[in-house]
Amino acid sequence: MSSLKLKKNKVGDSRSLTRGRKTGRIGAVNEEEIKSTPLCEKHKELGAKMTPFAGWLMPVQYTGILEEHHSVRNACGVFDISHMGQFHVHGEGATEWLNGMFTNNLHKLTDGVGQYSMMLNERGGVIDDLIVYRLAAEDYFIVVNASMIDEDFAWLGAHKPAGVVLENLSADYVGLAVQGPKCEEVFAGMCPGKSLPERNGIRKIEVDGDELILCRTGYTGENGFEMFCPAAQGVKWFEKVMASGAKPCGLGARDSLRLEMCYSLNGSDLSPEKTPLEAGLSWCCDLSKDFIGVETLRNQKENGRPTALVAIEYTGKGAPPRHGYAVQLPDGTPLGELCSGVLSPTLGKGIAMAYVPIQHGKVGTEVQVMVRGKAVPAQIVKKPFLKK
Repeated sequence: MSSLKLKKNKVGDSRSLTRGRKTGRIGAVNEEEIKSTPLCEKHKELGAKMTPFAGWLMPVQYTGILEEHHSVRNACGVFDISHMGQFHVHGEGATEWLNGMFTNNLHKLTDGVGQYSMMLNERGGVIDDLIVYRLAAEDYFIVVNASMIDEDFAWLGAHKPAGVVLENLSADYVGLAVQGPKCEEVFAGMCPGKSLPERNGIRKIEVDGDELILCRTGYTGENGFEMFCPAAQGVKWFEKVMASGAKPCGLGARDSLRLEMCYSLNGSDLSPEKTPLEAGLSWCCDLSKDFIGVETLRNQKENGRPTALVAIEYTGKGAPPRHGYAVQLPDGTPLGELCSGVLSPTLGKGIAMAYVPIQHGKVGTEVQVMVRGKAVPAQIVKKPFLKK
């Protein structure tokens, strides 16, 4: 990645977290240097509007967020996800160690299968959410969030036992997320004679002399896959995907697509101050095993959560909901602030998520979102907003 200073390396010594947390919100900048992916010039050539995101210069849109959003829902779109991080963990004891670092149970995985999981601090707060894929016994490929590459690598390195190898391969790959109901047609066009893995699976293939890592995962709620290719060949594969029928899409559509499905964004909907149980993600936390932060989660399961991340949908007209807008009851009682918000292209109304006190988090509760001093009527609804 053009200005990414990380090198492929191995962690042998303990490291501490020394940098502040960075937000993943579009347009937010909290780093001294803005990095760019190997596809940056190609994005500009295609007319993309570029914006800072998690320390990276990324395309927010090409022809328009609405058009790109509908392309993914109805056909196929491709996103540059080269800003995300990739770690390789292997060696004797890797499974037991990672099982103590992540919330989900790695013992449920077989070769070629991945799972969504989280890494917590000692208080049970979320450091990062990630996907860990089992390549083989004691051999794992892990995809982490762009804003957390350094922190995740340092946190894991500080807890790594002897004998386990932890590598940061983030600079080695260009990542592309190909999403939409026609993704299989696109794949057949770019990789004739090859096959995709099953849902949540991972597979390595060789095409045109390049090794591709295919992951049957995504962040849109649509059928799709994510692929990682050698960084030097990134433009070639981006062009192949587009030539096979995928429309280039930016972060704006990615955000509206994921929010319609109530997929959390780390740094906004997930934070070190909130647990996975408060975020409604207990399904990926195996409390029968020990991992960092588990005691807080066990206590919340027994005694209750203080807050809950709820889905909020406009019932009246108003400007699109945004991060930081206040949420209150109709009588003016404050409940909290929006973590994420957008005008849903599919539903045609404002949708958002916010942490509210657990006693006010029931589906059907009427609330108000304060938009530029005006109270917009809304209500708490069942997740997700879009029922697929």
